[in-house]
Amino acid sequence: MRALPAWLREYRREWLAGDLTAGLIVTVMLIPQSLAYALLAGLPAQVGLYASLLPLVAYALVGSSMTLAVGPVAVASLMTASALQPLAVPGSPEYVALAMQLALLSGVMLLAFGALRLGFLAHFLSHPVISGFITGSAVVIAVGQLPHLLGVKVQAHGVWETLAALAQALPQTQPVTLALGGGSVLFLWLARRFLAQGLARLGLPAGAAELLAKLAPMAAVLVTTALVAALGLAETAGVRIVGAVPQGLPSLAVPLPRLETLGPLLLPALLISLVGFVESVSVAQSLALKRQERIRPDRELLGLGAANLASAISGGYPVTGGFARSVVNFAAGARTPLAGVISAALMALVVAAFTGLFHHLPQAVLAATIIVAVTSLIDTHTLKEAWRYDRGDALSLIATAAGVIALGVEAGIAIGVACSLGVLVWRSSHPHIAVVGRVPGTEHFRNVERHRVETVPGLLALRVDESLYFANAAVIEDHIEAHLAADPGIRQVLLVCPAVNLIDTTALGVLTELQRSLARRGIALSLSEVKGPVMDRLRGTPLGQALEGRIHLSTHEAFEQARRMLGAV
Repeated sequence: MRALPAWLREYRREWLAGDLTAGLIVTVMLIPQSLAYALLAGLPAQVGLYASLLPLVAYALVGSSMTLAVGPVAVASLMTASALQPLAVPGSPEYVALAMQLALLSGVMLLAFGALRLGFLAHFLSHPVISGFITGSAVVIAVGQLPHLLGVKVQAHGVWETLAALAQALPQTQPVTLALGGGSVLFLWLARRFLAQGLARLGLPAGAAELLAKLAPMAAVLVTTALVAALGLAETAGVRIVGAVPQGLPSLAVPLPRLETLGPLLLPALLISLVGFVESVSVAQSLALKRQERIRPDRELLGLGAANLASAISGGYPVTGGFARSVVNFAAGARTPLAGVISAALMALVVAAFTGLFHHLPQAVLAATIIVAVTSLIDTHTLKEAWRYDRGDALSLIATAAGVIALGVEAGIAIGVACSLGVLVWRSSHPHIAVVGRVPGTEHFRNVERHRVETVPGLLALRVDESLYFANAAVIEDHIEAHLAADPGIRQVLLVCPAVNLIDTTALGVLTELQRSLARRGIALSLSEVKGPVMDRLRGTPLGQALEGRIHLSTHEAFEQARRMLGAV
């Protein structure tokens, strides 16, 4: 019994109705998404279905979220296509094998990260970088689906090449294909915007109305598939269809990569793992908070790793937690991961017996499903908030999105991480430094430019709001020298250090030389509020010995000593 997950050992009968309902609704939503995202990844349609079977069961047994819905997602599909298209012909057996190997490597990496308790990697990519990456990816995905929507073939890579090729191919647009695809886009957009409200006005409960609106893609698939089959539009109007989807459950095999393909797959597998993990944890945590549940990031690494391994051995490709499906799963009443197991069972039934229903499914409708789904991922809200609050984060978001659109997935992530690190270094190399004085009648010290405070003539008290290291040590020295030049009467310099968590070797050298320079000019250097770990490292250094008796526990103590020494009244 101990081998069973906790949710299964403690399962209650009253949870079953919610899990059954959620499992059924998510399955209806998952079918068109699985087909569409497989084609987005450059894979045969059935591979998306395979990736929606065992991964759901594996995550349910290992993961920590009660409502995260794992499976194919748009961004991971784009990253898969970006990684594999230079290595093999999309849709070929070699391409499918590489996709399975990519899932295997991603699963191994995630399991290794989980075993090493590297759940903090969820914070490695900042929210603006992730938002910019997903926004840029959404644009790339949407543009890439336009040829399917128009029924034309283009040979192009990247957004700009695709748009240029589309402009030349417009005369070859197939009217019937455009009508099916454009009509589906319009229907899905209207359903997303207005269907829930309309159903609510008709008396349907708000929750049920929202769920039915989420199932609009399945309705579009059923109607257009029936229409194409009944009118023979594939033969008479040239409408491209999914075609024969192999029926039957996938065989199990371990797709070990060859040495010559291992190198090109490692970086994409790492990026897919990191991005998928960050997004999954974000979704899982937001849903868990609504029920006062707890997400364990290290366990999530193991759950997603197990899901990707399961996908690899069952003919799938990289999977992760999907935002829209997880929200629907939660809203439909899922109480435990049993909802995912039920979805997997229903998907297995579809794969085993009903794939023939997808033969006449128009590719234009799958493209419409993808376009409408990814346009909701374009995150203008975060950009507006970041622009108002922190221009550095906003610029990181813009640079990441632009990098993905102009240069590709890997380059976009690299640019975003570089921008985030650059902003971090720039901020810490330009620390906030305030001249402080004492609030009358208290032992509190505040910025002289913001508060009415008492100062001591001849004392320069500076609060440094950053650790001291190689990038900002010279800036602090220049700041002090500027004050000394402006006020020749300064006889003591006090550095107030409540925010200083580190003084590195470079900063130590700068402070040591500064102390000696000030001493030659008859100016004493003092420190206050030095933290214990910093103080421990200062002891025994030339600076620590030179400041013997002038490193104070409190700024108030240093302030009073300065008053006495400078003869202030």
